[in-house]
Amino acid sequence: MKAVILAGGYGTRLRPLTLTQPKPLVEFANKPMVLHHIEALSSVGVDTVILAVSYKREQLENEIIKHTDKLGVKIIFSVEETPLDTAGPLALAKNYLNDGEPFFVLNSDVICDFDFQAMMEFHQTHGKEGTIAVTQVNEPSKYGVVVYKKNTGEIEKFVEKPQEYVGNKINAGMYILNSTVLDRIELKPTSIEKEVFPQMCETSNLYAFVLKGYWMDVGQPIDFLKGTQLYLDNQTTTTTPSTSNLIPPVLIHESVKIPSKAVIGPHVVIAENVIIEEGVRIKNSTILPNTILKQHCFINTSIIGRKCIIGQWVRIENTSVIGDEVKVNDEIYLNGARVCHNKTITENVLEPKVVM
Repeated sequence: MKAVILAGGYGTRLRPLTLTQPKPLVEFANKPMVLHHIEALSSVGVDTVILAVSYKREQLENEIIKHTDKLGVKIIFSVEETPLDTAGPLALAKNYLNDGEPFFVLNSDVICDFDFQAMMEFHQTHGKEGTIAVTQVNEPSKYGVVVYKKNTGEIEKFVEKPQEYVGNKINAGMYILNSTVLDRIELKPTSIEKEVFPQMCETSNLYAFVLKGYWMDVGQPIDFLKGTQLYLDNQTTTTTPSTSNLIPPVLIHESVKIPSKAVIGPHVVIAENVIIEEGVRIKNSTILPNTILKQHCFINTSIIGRKCIIGQWVRIENTSVIGDEVKVNDEIYLNGARVCHNKTITENVLEPKVVM
């Protein structure tokens, strides 16, 4: 079985992290985001993954090639010279997919339980052209709602940001499609959600599979951090050093040493080769590789990029996102700051703003 991962976007919502690398390579829980998807697909027998790539594609290809042997799947890079939206990439990859077998399609910024086995069984049972994974949300008026028959799963319609309650299930960004769907898609920028799926509904060819576990679109910082919390809460084991002062759940790379007077957690991810000095306090945050956190700095609900130096007594909070190779001078306060890469911060940021 094959799968397509839509990995060609610019990742603008996750800037500044995506200014220096494509979104699928941003580390989520200490591995590139796209590896979570590929590993989950491999576990249910997918043997070929087609990555629809465009933005910073060489960087993405070079990194994924390093993992090919370990992943145990064939990786094909399908290059979009111009953006093709969410359906056009399927037409571009038609020669790889047009073998009569169903295939997965995944957005590259979704994190969940990835219950692909049950989803495949559901798709085989209803026997129609397509299956959409749907997930329950508390505020459906913010999303496009999927309306379907509860007894069969047949999708009747999509309602964009409904003002009146019509349901609480939304598109979770994961599909199984029969190869016949490719005949519906032209090689041009086309939205699968707004153009292809409504056509399939009209012929009763699209069904909803309800995800039972956690789910999050982690394509913007606040949701990246919420997704990290959900991920950690649902892990049976986490990697932590033996000499640490920790408030679980946390995920800390084995290369990291936690001083006795540092306090880490809850919901913290620390990547490889991060240096943490005495008195550091981190909670609800992700620290990316090769960063230095100096004495008594405080990080809360924020993402710190690669190769940063965070000075002594610095306080960073309120969904701040620090780009790669940023230096924050001692005793600086950052409140909701989005700091672009290769900057040196010498003044406080008292209100949320972008620092170019």
